[in-house]
Amino acid sequence: MNWLAHLNLSEASPQFRLGNMLPDMLPARELAALPPEFQPGIRCHVRIDAFTDSHPLFRQSVTRLSPRYRRFGGIIVDIFYDHFLSVNWSQHSAQPLRASVDEFYASFDVYRAEFPAALWPVLERMREQDWLGSYGDLAGVRIALNRVGKRFREPRELGACEPELENAYAGFAEDFAAFYPELKAHVASGAPS
Repeated sequence: MNWLAHLNLSEASPQFRLGNMLPDMLPARELAALPPEFQPGIRCHVRIDAFTDSHPLFRQSVTRLSPRYRRFGGIIVDIFYDHFLSVNWSQHSAQPLRASVDEFYASFDVYRAEFPAALWPVLERMREQDWLGSYGDLAGVRIALNRVGKRFREPRELGACEPELENAYAGFAEDFAAFYPELKAHVASGAPS
């Protein structure tokens, strides 16, 4: 799952929420060096990713992509699923999406001293460009895909696959609707992946 799902599946503490985001931004040795209060969120992130990547419904979503995009299918479907979480947020959270995202962004300043200096520009861009609030429309999905594609050694125009979501929207929506409650139950159970 991508970042919006990690936020939604976090415990209420800001340290847990931040920890649940950081594995996509920092190498393992820097994660291990963070203070103990961030470690439960880091472990939760790893469990979410392991459960998601091996789940048949998630894999089914990957097969909905054209063969030319399947190499990056896990990344693409993660972002597609954040789109469905965004548009259905009220089904999965009592707190409105905007309030959840703004509260998370506000925590950056509080814990800035705890993070490696190289992380701060990424968090600032996330907040300034409202990455977590942008998944609700297809333009935001395209931007997120392109942002991820730029991080590869050989950059990719992943945003070009956004029509894949439009063309199979109902199928991806069904997969997400069936998958996400199972993921939520898995996280709530505390069971290892």
